[in-house]
Amino acid sequence: MGIKQYKPTSPGRRAGMVSDFADCTYPRENRPEKALLVPKKKKGGRNFQGIITARFRGGGHKQRYRKIDFKRRRDDVEATVLQIEYDPNRSARIALIEYPRDPNAPKPGDPNYKPQLSRAYILAPNGLKAGDKVMSGESDAVEPKVGNCMPLWKIPLGMTVHNIEMVPGKGGQLCRSAGCGAILTAREKDWAQLTMPSGEIRRVPSKCRATIGSVSNPEHMNISMGKAGRMRWKGRKPHNRGTSQNPIDHPMGGGEGRTSGGRHPCSPTGVPAKGGKTRHKRKPGSKAIIRRRPAGRFQNTA
Repeated sequence: MGIKQYKPTSPGRRAGMVSDFADCTYPRENRPEKALLVPKKKKGGRNFQGIITARFRGGGHKQRYRKIDFKRRRDDVEATVLQIEYDPNRSARIALIEYPRDPNAPKPGDPNYKPQLSRAYILAPNGLKAGDKVMSGESDAVEPKVGNCMPLWKIPLGMTVHNIEMVPGKGGQLCRSAGCGAILTAREKDWAQLTMPSGEIRRVPSKCRATIGSVSNPEHMNISMGKAGRMRWKGRKPHNRGTSQNPIDHPMGGGEGRTSGGRHPCSPTGVPAKGGKTRHKRKPGSKAIIRRRPAGRFQNTA
């Protein structure tokens, strides 16, 4: 995998970069697995009441959502990786895997018959290729190798994991974007200690499952859009500064001539934007944080 840069035939091409998709192993004429696609409706940043809750959203290319198996609960069944695909809904690559059919499963017409797909999408770890075998479960047959999913109490210390559950059985919620991976550093009683990519140290129940390895497409962070139009294709509209708006639209708007807002930087609702912590103090997950991430450029270190 890598980044491709074109000849500067236009200002947008000069600074623009794209992925070379070398890690995607499927032929260009192939289509995604039709049974694993669902429609994706654009909301334009509006909630169910039609009120804008996320500003500067709208438009963008039509997409279909790929159903990803974040739970990985088909235990002790070895699946084969068919291909690595591009997913327009996320920065990481996804892998299409196929499970062998169970010869003892109830056939159609049997009262106990339940239709079960033999194929599924999972987040592709870095280094996974077509033809590889992946498994999930708690038994000794599941080895701690890239792509396998197992509970944290069974994973050796020091390994990099991704797609980590926060509640057993709920499915992976942590470290799912391109290049992310947490390090399993310690275990104590029923808890496992993880060092997150941000530097935060968090504890998670050791019964939670995680996938071995880091997420694929680590070069995603180095891609330069090159022109504003590419962001419009992604459904992102131009972001207007608060000082360029009217006082009715933003607390920092208005004024005669060019101003810096006349007050400390804030959001449209008046929440200070620089220097303060924004995490809710009584959030239940705060009890699981052992050490917070290092303070950023505009965060208060106190």
